Amino acid sequence: MRNCQEDFVDQIRKLLSSRQRKVIQNPSLANAAVLVPLFNKGGNCHILFTKRTDLVKYHKGEISFPGGMLDEDDRSLERTALREAFEEVGLKEEDVQLIGALDDIVTITQFIVTPFIGLFRYPYPFKTSPVEIAELIEVPLSFLLNKENFAEYEITRMGRKDVVYAYRYGEHTIWGATARILKQFLEVIGAFQK
Repeated sequence: MRNCQEDFVDQIRKLLSSRQRKVIQNPSLANAAVLVPLFNKGGNCHILFTKRTDLVKYHKGEISFPGGMLDEDDRSLERTALREAFEEVGLKEEDVQLIGALDDIVTITQFIVTPFIGLFRYPYPFKTSPVEIAELIEVPLSFLLNKENFAEYEITRMGRKDVVYAYRYGEHTIWGATARILKQFLEVIGAFQK
């Protein structure tokens, strides 16, 4: 599997900038942003996930990307994603190279989430928030691109049918909004993996 070198990052940047990004605007929903953090480890591209603690208000114990709500002091949603990555895992803004943004999604907790793809150098001196983060999970991109590690389920929620995606990595299950964002990213990069 290719690593997160310059040509790979340039390809992702081109793919993201050449597509029409879906932007959701709804004043009744809160805005949030997440960082999809890529890094090179052992010659392979990885994605950093977090496991949330049981102390947080939303999505207790779930696997997620670093991120959170737009603050009034944030200049942009990019700033929100970078600020939250620093607060949650100690990843400094100046150490992240932003590559582009994916489509907005709406979560079941009524947030409009804008995902940003970013690259950082590894190893990194992470400093996790004990209130928010229980564990850091480093998943090889090649593992996530393997269709055998992906599942799709149909569930009924509040009287309507929904499709739920899931990726299994060891004892961890990546599902919900994080899996939707991840699937979107994998589909984008799949355009030049074939």
